[in-house]
Amino acid sequence: MKIAAPTDTIDVQSLRVGMFVHLDGGWMSHPFPLSNFRITSSAQLATIRSLGLRRVRWSPQQSELADDEVRPTVAANDESHAGDEPGDTVPHAGPDQTAAPSGPCRAVASPAGGDGPRPLERQREARLLCERQYAEAARECRQAFDLVVAKPKEARGRAESLSRALFDKMVGAQDVCIRFLGEAAGDRASLHALNVAIVSLLMGRCFGFGADDMLDVGVGAMLHDVGKLALPARLRHREENFSANELRLYREHVALGVAQAGRMGLSAGASAIVAQHHEHADGSGFPGALNSDRMTMGARIVALVDRYDNLCNPHLPARALTPHESLSLLFAQGRSKYDTSILGAFIKMMGVYPPGSVVQLTDDRYASVVATNSSRPLKPNVLIHDPAVPRDQALVVDLESVPGLGIRRSVRVQQLAPPVADYLAPGTRVSYFFEPADAVEDEAA
Repeated sequence: MKIAAPTDTIDVQSLRVGMFVHLDGGWMSHPFPLSNFRITSSAQLATIRSLGLRRVRWSPQQSELADDEVRPTVAANDESHAGDEPGDTVPHAGPDQTAAPSGPCRAVASPAGGDGPRPLERQREARLLCERQYAEAARECRQAFDLVVAKPKEARGRAESLSRALFDKMVGAQDVCIRFLGEAAGDRASLHALNVAIVSLLMGRCFGFGADDMLDVGVGAMLHDVGKLALPARLRHREENFSANELRLYREHVALGVAQAGRMGLSAGASAIVAQHHEHADGSGFPGALNSDRMTMGARIVALVDRYDNLCNPHLPARALTPHESLSLLFAQGRSKYDTSILGAFIKMMGVYPPGSVVQLTDDRYASVVATNSSRPLKPNVLIHDPAVPRDQALVVDLESVPGLGIRRSVRVQQLAPPVADYLAPGTRVSYFFEPADAVEDEAA
């Protein structure tokens, strides 16, 4: 994200309420929803001072200090402290915090309203922030996988730290919104693992999971396919033309994953997810043919989310379904395979038209869904195609706030003219991240 104004550095003990600070070191190194913000309370001051930083960057131009306060004298861009980093310990939002039930997603900023370019800038900044955080999380996830064989306990620690950081970001706000990111850098295995972990954690939040259960869901979801590391690359993705022997070997990834979970020292809850993520509520899954009553809640969530992500992001991109098609297929064919309460909560959370869906509006314009509103599943937030407007300045509208405007139908990208398809769906992957709803409200202010 571009820095909006020149920054100075200041000793952390000299910070005061009203200063606009820039926290470096990555979004997982602090518990705040954003890395750049104005300090508004003494509690925020205390938290920043607890991070182990000696100096931080701040923007005098963006700060709001009292007129009678003398601005601290600091050296602009002080290079002597440029290498200061927060410690390795990931800050927690608090001990044994219980996840609050997920409330309705709020409106994404819209350029309408005569406020000039600032809402558009905030939209771009919010999107770039989510993209940056997702990229950092994907790198952490990849590093955890790289350590599984040689340093299993260290791999577990990285997976736990990443899961805890994601959870802490979710409980930092009363409500969160799910944002569609599209194309993301990284290998398929780590992106799949991260997608499943993020959406599974959001589901756990909907059900009010406590901190321990959320950690189990995050780690188990992230490592659910860890057994595939022991398989030949050609057997890691199930294909319709597998022979009986190839199918048997593919299915062994679950047992291999359970064995690896033991070497990593995963908790019982996380290990159960690894063991049960291919089981079905009706007993038609593998390897144990367990029904819903014998599966853990976390495993039932991950089994559904894993299937959804594989439908949206298959090994062969030509077979990809849109998010709306994936959700429709799960509802039509999977009602016997997945816990009905979890399937219902998933549809409510993602919306009838999940983020990433391409739709035609009732006024015949085409749009892509960029965020969901769980209280109005037929009224998501959409980015509208307009050939006269560059895509990075495209109109983003909360359909709930526009009387008479709604969605007529879902469409496949292949049905669109190439310029429209490039405008609405520039990537081939479906990736999700989340942001605090109060931050989205600030964008719209």
